[in-house]
Amino acid sequence: MPFIQSLETAFQKNSDSENASAMAKYMRNHFPFFGIKTADRRLIFKTIWKENQQEVTLNPRAIAWELFAKPQRELQYCGIEILIKELKKNYRKEDIQLIEKIIVTNSWWDSVDTIAKYILGHYLLEHPLETENVIELFSNSDNMWLNRSAILFQLDYKQKTNFDLLKSECEKHKTSNEFFIQKAIGWALREYAKTNPEAVKNYVIHTNLKNLSQKEALKNIPLFSNRLNL
Repeated sequence: MPFIQSLETAFQKNSDSENASAMAKYMRNHFPFFGIKTADRRLIFKTIWKENQQEVTLNPRAIAWELFAKPQRELQYCGIEILIKELKKNYRKEDIQLIEKIIVTNSWWDSVDTIAKYILGHYLLEHPLETENVIELFSNSDNMWLNRSAILFQLDYKQKTNFDLLKSECEKHKTSNEFFIQKAIGWALREYAKTNPEAVKNYVIHTNLKNLSQKEALKNIPLFSNRLNL
């Protein structure tokens, strides 16, 4: 695909080995990097995208997946951004298969959290009747990143948050010793506390959450947090 070829060429020309090493180290060496800083990466990406707009618009899913399957993390970020922008208000029911695939491929917190909030979350807003089945499937999976996504997908929902569903996910995973699950529970509750702090406070005080989850949930409610001696 000309778009992907042009993007790879541009990223290679702007690569920086020193930055690449530091970026890889920050991500615990899970992925290689070109070493392009975020602002520069976005500028290059925007320019190449604009030059190939028709190609991307006609083939967003295929292009995004091909980018996400590339080894360099910057290209994977670009694949995610294409899905966020091109599929918004245009999700097909079957897109959940692609969403699941990108969650479990090249998984780490930086990709999974973005996908959960801006792709999975928006997909389920557009296809609300799929929510129960999708979240049950993800939540019961042996894949920790799908579990995390099931907890986090409502991060952007605010008043639209189904708090009963969020509590159900917290209850299901509250005994997990996995750092990324404990953190996700706290983060999801903390985000909803911006909309309904009393509901979150009442839930936390009556629920035996892991200490990390409690701290994260009440991070923006310091007086209440202090009373619980967190």
